[in-house]
Amino acid sequence: MVESSSVLFVCMGNICRSPTAHGVFAHVLAAAQLGGRVVVDSAATHDYHPGSPPDPRSQEAAARRGYDLSSLRARAVRSADFDRFDLVLAMDHGNRRELLRRCPSDRQDRVRMFLSFAPQLGIDEVPDPYYGPGDGFERVLDMVEAGAEGLLVHLRTRLGV
Repeated sequence: MVESSSVLFVCMGNICRSPTAHGVFAHVLAAAQLGGRVVVDSAATHDYHPGSPPDPRSQEAAARRGYDLSSLRARAVRSADFDRFDLVLAMDHGNRRELLRRCPSDRQDRVRMFLSFAPQLGIDEVPDPYYGPGDGFERVLDMVEAGAEGLLVHLRTRLGV
């Protein structure tokens, strides 16, 4: 049992998938009264949008379900993140490969696929909705909500609550 934990969600640009996961999981933690025990952040493998808010389509889809992403800002993964975060959760295999390439060998066990916490979905990647059909942001939210619930169960066990 540990006193606290930390989770970093990572996608390519940190404007669609990872900030959605960040916002949803922060909401789930607050509802479970664990917000003060788990640090949550999100970042990008590519520094395409530094300081930018989440994509308006991500914000709109999230808002329809009661999640507020408006305060989040894109940033790139930093080498210190591999020490700071207990879990570094990739949205797809390409991002996971890039994270493992940058990650010190003694920290690679922290890098996992986010949807490994939602095995019932039968998929392991959250698809990037940026260039896809209009309902892509809703589908991402469905996947992220499932992953967030599974991650909460995992962290409750880890934290002993």
